[in-house]
Amino acid sequence: MDSANPVTVLDVERSGRGDPTSRLSLLLAKRGSLTDARLRTALGANRLTPRHTMVLTYLGSEPACQQVLVDLLEVDPSVLVTILNELERAELIHRRRDPSDRRRHIVEITPSGGRTLNALEATFTEVEDELFADLSAAERDTLRELLSRVTAGPDACPDKGLKDKQRMERQ
Repeated sequence: MDSANPVTVLDVERSGRGDPTSRLSLLLAKRGSLTDARLRTALGANRLTPRHTMVLTYLGSEPACQQVLVDLLEVDPSVLVTILNELERAELIHRRRDPSDRRRHIVEITPSGGRTLNALEATFTEVEDELFADLSAAERDTLRELLSRVTAGPDACPDKGLKDKQRMERQ
């Protein structure tokens, strides 16, 4: 095709080319962008971001040192400090020195943070119901399992084994 005869949607459909949904990476990128945008909109009323809620979710089960959170979120330490500063200003988390190693900070969710996290469950459910309405409960479970497997696999974080070893040595 040339500029005088541009490619039409019908041409693309017939050829099988030009369909980004045929590439899993592009399909996930598109869905990820839509999910991020929808989640940011839903969380905006609470002045939280997806990363804020990830930190609260991790801390909802137990306190963690900052380095563990860096590894879990796969962010630069300076990015985590910014996130934690924002959460601390909102009184959703508290940082304290580790009594066994004064160089480390232990991060804990506050009672207010716990209440916020509990209230966000309805938000998560609403967003997921909207985004994945075409999937049955079993299909959602399968999607969650598959995505968990690829994000937890050895290639998800190439130096994860090294980070795990270093983290264990620090603790």
